[in-house]
This record gives sequence, structure tokens and C-alpha cells, in this order.
Amino acid sequence: MSRIGKKPIFIPKDVSVQIISNEILVKGSLGNLSEKIPKGFQFDLNQNKLLIIRNQEDKKSKSLHGLYHILIKNMIIGVSKGFQKRLELIGVGYRVSYSGDILDLNLGFSHNIMMQLPKEINIEIQSEKGKNPVIILKSHDKQLLGIIAAKIRSFRVPEPYKGKGIRYFGEKVRRKAGKSA
Repeated sequence: MSRIGKKPIFIPKDVSVQIISNEILVKGSLGNLSEKIPKGFQFDLNQNKLLIIRNQEDKKSKSLHGLYHILIKNMIIGVSKGFQKRLELIGVGYRVSYSGDILDLNLGFSHNIMMQLPKEINIEIQSEKGKNPVIILKSHDKQLLGIIAAKIRSFRVPEPYKGKGIRYFGEKVRRKAGKSA
């Protein structure tokens, strides 16, 4: 039984929700998102509340009930407020620059890593003298934002001995002791 799926989703005034057969469309000030919902679910849309009702009581429907509730809720929050992820580059000589839609990372390899970002992602770079560079990614699509942030982090995952690498802001890395003399 999904406790999350039974709760109503509140829709802000500046967001419009449309349900067309098995697809839900969410429009807001920051953009538009859509999600296909499998058969076996119905929607009850009042003025500012959306309720997801499942038709079947099988295990798959029960497990998908809460999932699609959270996905739709994240879509509504995304088009009204947006999401952001912060990545911190920790290491001597690690630099980042951004021009056009190309992210250029210098992470201590023999070559720079160039990554083209989708147009839905807005990027901001903070680099102050004496501090680690910070990449701030902003988007209305939480799924895409998480994928891009994980891809950037995968270029140089924090290592456990010195802690160098790209990490999420506030992430704790378990440190290992080096060789004992």
C-alpha cells in the first residue's frame, strides 16, 4: 500500500496541469514537462489538487503508485521554483570554464574534458582565489539535472586518500589512512 500515492498533490496558481489519455503535461513559468503514465491509473483533478487513483491492486501497480506521485510532484515544483545542484572541484590545479554550451574541465589529466550541456540546464561557475571552484547547475527538470550532475562527477570521483575530485556540495568523503611508516 502506497502512503505517498494516496496523498493529494497541490498545484500552485502559476502552474497548469493537463491530462491527455496516459500523458500528463505540466506548464509553468520556468518551462514545460511531460510524463507518460502506464495504464491502470486515473487522475482526479480539482481546482488546485491532483489525486492519483490506481485501478488495480497488483504488486506492480502498488509500487508504481508512489513513484508517479513523486515524479509528478517534482515536475510541478520544477516548473514553478526549479532545482539546483552544486558541485565542488577539490584538487590542486582543478579548473572549470564555460562558454556557449560547452563545459571545459581541467582535472589533472593530460587533456581537458569538454562536455556539451543540454539547453535545459543553466550553469553558473564560482571561482574565487584561495577557494575551490564551484559549479552550480540549475534546471526545471530534476531527472535531467541529476543525470548531468552525476556525469560531471564521474569524470573525477573523490578518492579516499587525499579527498581530491569532484563532489556534491556538502558531501562527506570517508578518508582512509595512508601507509604506516
